[in-house]
Amino acid sequence: EIEGLMRAGCRALALGNAREAVGCFRKALLLSGGMASPQLRRACAFNLGAAYVETGKPKKGLEFLLQSQPLEGESGEHMGDLYFNIRAAHEGLRDFPKALERFGKAIGHDHVAQAGSRAGTCVQMGCCYLGMQEPARAARCFLDAARTYAAASSPEAAAVALSRASSSMLQSRRFKAAEIVGVLTQCRSLCESIPDPALRGKLYNDIGLGYSQLCIFSLAAESFEQALALCRGEPDRHREAVLLQNLGAAHNALRSFGTALGWHRRAAALHSALGNQRAQGQCFGNLAYACSRLGNHEAAAENYLHALQAFQDSGDVQGQWQACEGLGVASFHLGDPQKAIGHYKEAL
Repeated sequence: EIEGLMRAGCRALALGNAREAVGCFRKALLLSGGMASPQLRRACAFNLGAAYVETGKPKKGLEFLLQSQPLEGESGEHMGDLYFNIRAAHEGLRDFPKALERFGKAIGHDHVAQAGSRAGTCVQMGCCYLGMQEPARAARCFLDAARTYAAASSPEAAAVALSRASSSMLQSRRFKAAEIVGVLTQCRSLCESIPDPALRGKLYNDIGLGYSQLCIFSLAAESFEQALALCRGEPDRHREAVLLQNLGAAHNALRSFGTALGWHRRAAALHSALGNQRAQGQCFGNLAYACSRLGNHEAAAENYLHALQAFQDSGDVQGQWQACEGLGVASFHLGDPQKAIGHYKEAL
């Protein structure tokens, strides 16, 4: 009966039904309490602990995982898996130093030192370092993972690791721009071989954000357009709205204001339909800026008013300040200094 419950629990986990798995493993552990075999009880405790970690209950999971550790001098058939799950529990509890200690032990076990598992461990170590506010170390872990995944012919996993590496490198400010560009270029190259359009689109968007932070706006705009082409037709249009907004901002930075207008308008309309008032305000503000740079100050003032209303509705105080300042500039250019002063006072 215990073996049947264990098999049922494993099936449930494989199908993503962690809650059902917890129920099966809990029953198995209760039944194993009357058995003479301590190894069987530890196996049941291990499965239950792993299932709890999977359901997002690391504290509960850690309690059972620690019960499943073999006695001193006793061989552990699944020690690598045990360390993996214990480190996941510690990470969930935000105990990152302890999680990293467990990672080191996991890497030391031969059966998990294979390419895929080792790369996965490097990714999880990177996540721990990010939790410890050490993005430079995190970046090196993600880069190690990317190299291992690439060697194992896993382009999707390698591209994701490179994307996370570039983000961590930008966050750390310890890497040269050329180094980060090199990582973004590698990631972009791998994207071409990824069959999943959703993943490819997400990666292109992340690459575009990386180029934007490096002020390479031509490549940023190109990446955003590639991402936009891949996300069309998705039932959830939030990503499309964000990409339209990113494209408008990139063209503003490129000073191609005429092209930017179309992206801003489409982004504002879609954010409005989705009920994203703060994002809609940002789009109106970007649209107003483009109109201003094109010399159309009436349109700029109108769009700054729309931005102000959206920021007020969403409670964005900083956005309101920026919109008032923009209104002041537009009013001054329209020859109404008194109104401009009034908007500047509102901004104060």
